[in-house]
Amino acid sequence: MIHPDTALKFISPQVGYGVVATKFIPKGTIVWVLDPLDHIFPPEKIKQLDPVFQEKIHIYGHRDSHGNFIMCWDSAQFINHSFHSNCLTTAYDLELAVRDIQPGEELTDDYGYFNLERPFACLPEPNTNRTTVRPDDLVHFHKEWDAQLIDAFKNFNHVPQPFLKFINPEYKDKVMQVADGKAKMDSIFNCYYPGKL
Repeated sequence: MIHPDTALKFISPQVGYGVVATKFIPKGTIVWVLDPLDHIFPPEKIKQLDPVFQEKIHIYGHRDSHGNFIMCWDSAQFINHSFHSNCLTTAYDLELAVRDIQPGEELTDDYGYFNLERPFACLPEPNTNRTTVRPDDLVHFHKEWDAQLIDAFKNFNHVPQPFLKFINPEYKDKVMQVADGKAKMDSIFNCYYPGKL
């Protein structure tokens, strides 16, 4: 489920649609959480689908650490890629804003932590040498992403958290301990799926 202070908006002919903030979303805010309406497709289920549906899942879904494809039911499926993303996934089935997101600003993810099956060519961006998202980007960039998440978690208890009640009960105690500085954050590398479909 995507943060309530967002809306789907046409970005450009080149990019298509994206998700933008309708109000200020401060750093450390949960911007997405896996919820019961999201669809989880195990690899064996994907293979049984018609290729038309397989393609849609590959475009709009992402893989978790078990190789399952997650297809968001809401506009979260339209969050676009950026090598300078303002949102980052965590090992806790939720994403955090890793910097302040201003009204009208697009929410973005680095697709490098979504366990893509094949490389994904990207639009050029300033201040980065990366031009392609690769299936093993988590191996190479997890320390950089961990540092951003650790910093964002410092704000977690000081900003509104409308999704606090939706955190997976399996992870909620750990999330709160990390936010309180009483536990070490689990690395984003825990999201890595090294296998193939």
